[in-house]
Amino acid sequence: MSEHGGAGAGGGTSDRIFLADHVVEAEIGAFEPERGRLQRLRFGVWVDLRSQDPAGDDVDRIVSYDTLTDAIAQELGAERLNLLETLAERIAARVLREPRAAQCRVRIEKLDRGPGALGVEIERSAPAVASPARPEAPRPVVVHLSDEAASSPRLPDWIAELHERPPIFCVGFGPLSAPRVEDEASQRRIDLLAIEINARAVAARIGRCTVTSSRTELGWALRHERLTVWAPAKMVLDTPSAPIRVLPTELTAWFAREMDAERLLYVGEDPPQGVRAEVRAVTAPSLLA
Repeated sequence: MSEHGGAGAGGGTSDRIFLADHVVEAEIGAFEPERGRLQRLRFGVWVDLRSQDPAGDDVDRIVSYDTLTDAIAQELGAERLNLLETLAERIAARVLREPRAAQCRVRIEKLDRGPGALGVEIERSAPAVASPARPEAPRPVVVHLSDEAASSPRLPDWIAELHERPPIFCVGFGPLSAPRVEDEASQRRIDLLAIEINARAVAARIGRCTVTSSRTELGWALRHERLTVWAPAKMVLDTPSAPIRVLPTELTAWFAREMDAERLLYVGEDPPQGVRAEVRAVTAPSLLA
């Protein structure tokens, strides 16, 4: 497949649509100087189309150019990525969902990392036979534990009495006193680290509980009905729409929306204003009233 030559075999005709010199600002990159700042990316996408009867002048029977720009925008907005290779793979995969798309070439260049452009180019073909879809994970029950609830010695007993599917637990800072700094990006990392430390402590206290950080891990835990505590750093830092200030109750509400939670429960703490959730009080000796 080339920019100018046909991709069809045997000298037959082929159709191609393309997007060239499409420049977008985005945050991407594995190195620390690339975090927290936008850089220019230049995209080129070429798509070879399966032959079919002439479409005439009917716009509904062609692959729209919006398919290409939307694939770029949607993958950039889905989560923050470290590698151009990953972004290119995801764009190609999205474009190749189009029934007429037979082959896709994606080129991505960073324009602000040196005196010239540096980047990656991949070429992918649509599978001859669609692979079986992985079963979707069930919608989760998300439970936010106040620091009092998370440290309660009754917590494992309460969890054992739950009659719904294993929830995903979210926790706050716990007993740690996280240092305060003036730099907003650094403070965000410090606060997320404090929650992650508490998440691991709570998971160890519960027992038979895993700590999950990625959407893939969360999906696996839901499909296999495993008890889990969410460690937020990866998902927050990888998602452009994530909150900048790390307030545990608000972070849980954002997480529940991202996961399309079936239920959201706050134990021992009020939910943020405007968030619809069930609230339960913590009392002793029982965890719940």
